[in-house]
Amino acid sequence: MTDNSTGSVRARNRRGEGARLRDEIVAAAVELLDETGDEGTISLRSVARRAGIAAPSIYRHFPDQPTIMLAVVQQAFAELEAKLRVALDAAGDDPRHRLYAVCDGYLDFAQGHPERYRTMFGGLWMPALDETSLTAADMAALGDGCMALLREVMDECVAAGHATSTDLSADTVALWLGLHGLAHQRAVTVAFPWPPDIARRLITALAHLDDAGE
Repeated sequence: MTDNSTGSVRARNRRGEGARLRDEIVAAAVELLDETGDEGTISLRSVARRAGIAAPSIYRHFPDQPTIMLAVVQQAFAELEAKLRVALDAAGDDPRHRLYAVCDGYLDFAQGHPERYRTMFGGLWMPALDETSLTAADMAALGDGCMALLREVMDECVAAGHATSTDLSADTVALWLGLHGLAHQRAVTVAFPWPPDIARRLITALAHLDDAGE
């Protein structure tokens, strides 16, 4: 592939490599987002230029800018879920350690990928559904895997007698809201003197852990 920064045209994919081109388009959009921190810079033309293809080639895979952004956000959630599963697999068998590992992995992702994280939850890229090919189902499904994983480790704590939640669904949402709030505030109030154990305190309280033992 030629130098993408110059907008030079890339080599044409062979027949059957459409999925590869789609991945390259999404990767180009992610690069732009990471570099600029502004989803407003992601357009069909700017993504085509970064990917080294003619703008009309994008329409074979993405009919408009919101569908590119949806693919970017879907990929970000997939990356987040993968990170959480790696953390979970390394956490051992103690349900509390597994819960903390998933929550810490969530916060680490938000800190390590601030532009992607803000776009995942900021909603600024989302148009009115009657103005795009996106559907309500597309929006509703975002983050389902991550939320299910968080509920799973909450359930393990309850089953092991380490948590006293009586409404697992509501408490899982509350825990996510706490994590999201902390992630957001850390990003926008960087000079605030955060207590070193604030994440652990928040997780322990919102997960209704009756024993924060290690």
